[in-house]
Amino acid sequence: MYSLPESANKLIDEFAKLPGIGRKTAQRLTFFILKNEKDKVFELSNALLNIKEKIIHCSICFGITENDPCAICKDTSRNKNLLCVVENAYDIIVFEKTNGFKGKYHVLGGVLSPLDGIGPDDLRVTELIQRIKPEMEIILAMNPNVEGETTSLYLAKILSRKDINISRLARGIPVGSDLGYIDSATLTRAMEGRTSV
Repeated sequence: MYSLPESANKLIDEFAKLPGIGRKTAQRLTFFILKNEKDKVFELSNALLNIKEKIIHCSICFGITENDPCAICKDTSRNKNLLCVVENAYDIIVFEKTNGFKGKYHVLGGVLSPLDGIGPDDLRVTELIQRIKPEMEIILAMNPNVEGETTSLYLAKILSRKDINISRLARGIPVGSDLGYIDSATLTRAMEGRTSV
């Protein structure tokens, strides 16, 4: 029976470790690399090395950047009294694509997950508390899952002792959806969070 060379199997194994990449996709990626010109493969290799060598965490918000502090933290036109707390650096990109938020960010570095052994000391909660000043508004922008809800509740409890406004993202029905396809938890939150017209 024919088997792949060891170097090909090693690359397949490494690709398969990436999130969302199964064994078959890893094999397709490996064969794509094999059929490409050497210089194209070196470009990919250099891009992988560069991201590990050049990208750092901003010392203020803990987002990713090549220059510390990051462009958002240095931007004096942004509202310094509006702080959006997110789980990870990718969430900043999601908000920035909307072009609707003009405040600053704070990356927690995850969410509370006792089953995975992640507690408050594993997140950047202390750094968040140090950034808070009176009259600020803190927007808790965690994902609407059990861990995100738990983290939001924990932060709301801790931050309620400060002289600040605490808000969270609205929950409800996505635009363009059909009520028949909405889950009951989303419908309940939409009903509870209804606004006047």
